Amino acid sequence: MGALVTTASAIGGVGLVCAVALALAARFLGVEEDQRIEEVVDLLPGANCGGCGFAGCADYAKAMVIEGAAINLCAPCGAETLQALSELLGRKAEATEKEVAIVLCGGNATSAPRRSAYNGVADCAAAHAVGGGDKVCQYGCLGYGSCARVCPSGAIELVDGLATVHPDLCIGCGACVRTCPRHLIKMVPATRVVHVLCSSRAKGPVVKKACTVGCIGCSICTKLAEDNAIRMEGPLAVVDYSKQFDHPEIAEKCPGHCIVRHQTPNTEHRASLKEPAGTS
Repeated sequence: MGALVTTASAIGGVGLVCAVALALAARFLGVEEDQRIEEVVDLLPGANCGGCGFAGCADYAKAMVIEGAAINLCAPCGAETLQALSELLGRKAEATEKEVAIVLCGGNATSAPRRSAYNGVADCAAAHAVGGGDKVCQYGCLGYGSCARVCPSGAIELVDGLATVHPDLCIGCGACVRTCPRHLIKMVPATRVVHVLCSSRAKGPVVKKACTVGCIGCSICTKLAEDNAIRMEGPLAVVDYSKQFDHPEIAEKCPGHCIVRHQTPNTEHRASLKEPAGTS
């Protein structure tokens, strides 16, 4: 019995010493977290979309405060939020235009036929890995919804086998851009009204066999667009989104029927602040 008491006392004594040591270490060696980190987390939208390049909002907040990461990396932030971040962290910034995602393909189930029946995992990357996908067009949207599943705001849906973005719901995180195995999704300024919904690099005759709404490389649009706002990259017409332009008849005159002209619903200046060069 005496040995049992001695053993229990020894174990209790060791535990007490360890507890005291841990308490002293926490008291004298612990590093206090900068209070601003929590304040920044409270300001961020909490989407945890990863568009900023960090694991989530908490990681990004810590990087802004401790590592001096840029404060304009969060696309879902509103202008008021970014202004608050600017004031809290003492950095000058200016508002930039909102960007939204657009799928540069118009080939739905009706206009772009499939050459085979895919019976695998309902995932675009998986379908693309099997012989380049089941569509006749080797460049078009596969339509298995991988982009829709990663969208944190529910801004993408499949319409007749084609991924379609609702710009009024898009928060501009870019998750869909990183997910698409065919790189068909692009972030563009929300105020742009003319889009070439085709990404095929095939020549005109090949495109016409694969899709009824594909770019055939006629270059008519490049002549109508001012200031080279549309240029040819090989056989494909590509919009230069750095330029603002419009033409009332540009979609009507496209023989390939791949150009659309529409005003996105949400054209507010976005939740982003641009840091001048030399700031930190």
